[in-house]
Amino acid sequence: MPSLSHVEATARGALITVESYQVDLDVTGSDERFRSHTTISFRATPGAETFVEVSPARLRAVRLNGRDLDPGTLVDNRLALAGLAEANTLVVEAEMAYSNTGEGLHRFVDPADGETYLYAMSFLDNAQRVFAAFDQPDLKAPVTLAVTAPAEWTVAANGELAANPRPGRWEFAPTAPLAPYLVTLIAGPWHVRRAEHDGVPLGLWCRRSLAEHLDADAEEILTVTRQCLDRFHELFAERYPFGKYDQAFVPEFNAGAMENPGLVTFRDDLVFRSAVTDTQREQRATTIAHEMAHMWFGDLVTMRWWDDLWLNESFAEYLGTRVTAEATRFDRAWTTFALRRKGWGYAADQRPSTHPVAPEEVADSALALLNFDGISYAKGASVLRQLVAWVGDEAFLAGLNAHFAAHRFGNATLADLLGALSAASGRDLSGWAGRWLRRAQVNTLRAEVAVDADGRYAQAAIVQTAPATHPVLRPHRIGVDRYDADGTVTRVEVDLDPDADGGRTILAGLVGQPAARLLLPNAGDLTFAKIRLDPASADAVPLVLPTVTDPLARALLWGEALDAATDGERPVAGLVGLVDAALPGETEVVIVEDVLRSVRPLVDRYLDPLAREAALLRLAGAGERMLATAGAGGSRQLAAARALIDATTDVDLLTGWLAGRGVPDGLAVDTELRWSLLGRLVVLGAAGEAEIAAEAAADLSAAGAERAARCRAALPDPAAKAAAWEIVVRNTELSGRLVGAVAEGFWQPDQAELTGPYVARYFADMPVAWPRRTAWVAESVAHLAFPRYAVAQPTRDLAAALLARDDLPAGLRRVVTDLDDDLRRALVARTAVAAATA
Repeated sequence: MPSLSHVEATARGALITVESYQVDLDVTGSDERFRSHTTISFRATPGAETFVEVSPARLRAVRLNGRDLDPGTLVDNRLALAGLAEANTLVVEAEMAYSNTGEGLHRFVDPADGETYLYAMSFLDNAQRVFAAFDQPDLKAPVTLAVTAPAEWTVAANGELAANPRPGRWEFAPTAPLAPYLVTLIAGPWHVRRAEHDGVPLGLWCRRSLAEHLDADAEEILTVTRQCLDRFHELFAERYPFGKYDQAFVPEFNAGAMENPGLVTFRDDLVFRSAVTDTQREQRATTIAHEMAHMWFGDLVTMRWWDDLWLNESFAEYLGTRVTAEATRFDRAWTTFALRRKGWGYAADQRPSTHPVAPEEVADSALALLNFDGISYAKGASVLRQLVAWVGDEAFLAGLNAHFAAHRFGNATLADLLGALSAASGRDLSGWAGRWLRRAQVNTLRAEVAVDADGRYAQAAIVQTAPATHPVLRPHRIGVDRYDADGTVTRVEVDLDPDADGGRTILAGLVGQPAARLLLPNAGDLTFAKIRLDPASADAVPLVLPTVTDPLARALLWGEALDAATDGERPVAGLVGLVDAALPGETEVVIVEDVLRSVRPLVDRYLDPLAREAALLRLAGAGERMLATAGAGGSRQLAAARALIDATTDVDLLTGWLAGRGVPDGLAVDTELRWSLLGRLVVLGAAGEAEIAAEAAADLSAAGAERAARCRAALPDPAAKAAAWEIVVRNTELSGRLVGAVAEGFWQPDQAELTGPYVARYFADMPVAWPRRTAWVAESVAHLAFPRYAVAQPTRDLAAALLARDDLPAGLRRVVTDLDDDLRRALVARTAVAAATA
């Protein structure tokens, strides 16, 4: 369907004002379609013409101001409306198709018990797949929903029930004004837990087959919800403005969660059915806080158009992390943010597709989808943290509260927010915004020192640089930590002036002082910038790192080492040595998990086969030592076990654990760990279809179906690869999540010869496969199915030939451009290693 352009949205927004939606859905019919009846009341410039979006399987009838319109005039997803009056009523009756892509009204049959569940995902422009709508974010209106469904089901939506439901009929009270992309409902035999806090009704929803797992964690989820709600009420003058606060964990969800007011939807992977680490529990808590932040940023005040996406996501990312750290037991959320989320942001900002946090223009809604990335989330949140360090928290919060008051239940732009923050802080923020929000790419802050014969600093400076392609330096307020030989840690605060001395800031307070063992720029992680240690500090990391007591500082040191290896400035083999030496003693589980998660792709893509084999032996050894010292039970033991499973080639160990032999005391070989063990055995050629089928038969769940699909795609067998590739490029019957699982399992670094013929097929088949799926699913599959381990110039040549075409969808072009750049980095690193050892 054609994508709504910014020009079209602006023109339509100037012509009409939507006053209300009345939506009546009937989901009692077939398994393929549901009935949708929409009445829209709107005002318009008399005599004007516009259009409404609707994407039906069959358009049954249309009436505008009592006059029948020909359904045959529907073109793609647009229905022309001419001769508008000042006050207008549009009625649209349609049959809509259920989806299996997590968009529109998604229909799911639970393999565990055969029950059917529905949920609506209206983001980004998919409201029109549920009801007729003026589908753009600045045309907000109250929504009154009614649903006819099987009597044994339960239905929930954004709004409160208007009255007790009659059998098979649920009618909801009008909502506050909502953008169409925020409208949702769930329907089916849902399990629900209810509570109340500070006058806000709370609800937790999941499928019946997950009920025992939700019940086990309900108090933790509700506690986090209460704590976050209290903290947001302390920060903001405006209380939570949407009545009830339901949180529904739904199947086959594409995103982590969606901030629908009154009914937030989460992927139901967050209902844990097996043992998890505290990192995973923290991630769930941060997701809850992130979505709650959206109730103010995105829902109460909504961006006018998608070029201001950062007003939604950057603020939710920043406040979600901040509130999690301040209000819940997960008080080290900023450590996770520093290593995991900012790593995502740094990677996105260095790719060819980088863009400003707040771009000047997003031409249409399809291009807007591409900007839901590490820049709009992690970089934007980091920029806000830097802004708070600059203007102060009091002024920052005063500006936000003024912004909410001025645009309550309306829309706003970057200029609106900057005006409120400038007024509150007394600073003109236009220059700051120009450098931080309107310009792309990331700076590097490099420590440069010289030490005299007495072991004192003769010179000390932080040098800020920028890529030649994006030559902008920025103001930074940072800390610099000195780690002395006696264990003393001293911090100095410094403002980096981008216009002084070519980006060089002298650390005058250090000159003449005894040289530290290690000097750490950006201590406290207050800005968004890559850091590089001076050579002496880099050499000292293996000795100093185990003695650093601050987990955030350890995360920054690991992040620096990972980034230097990614850039090819230091060898991956050296990074593996650091992991082997220092990680087994790491007490912060998120650091263990994230370092290993980041190191493994570098090992698989940057090293030649022999070096990779040696590196995996060292990683497995590190996992064994962590496991030996982890103690029985707990997050650290589970993280160590996962690390060992991921790296080992010891088939006897893996099969033994799977059979219950030799399992460390306290380690539960539960459903998810069994799939991890089996997945590794499959890749090693030590398990096959019979073992996969037996495990799937014992795990008749949606998650089990995805794990089995991934394992089957990973089988080192030509027939299995052919079947998997057919699913990746042609199958539209399976859900997007299942196809993604197949794509994820297909490429294995141990199977280069077997999958070699499919490298060229990716570049030939993906342009044909793309239009068979929705943009969101197509982008995910194209990313997962990319031949990421085929690190060779011929792969890059194939990518270049594809990118030379002028008919590629923008989403596919971005995927291939960015992943080809990852191959370029890997080739550069391999070349550097070869030159060093020649």
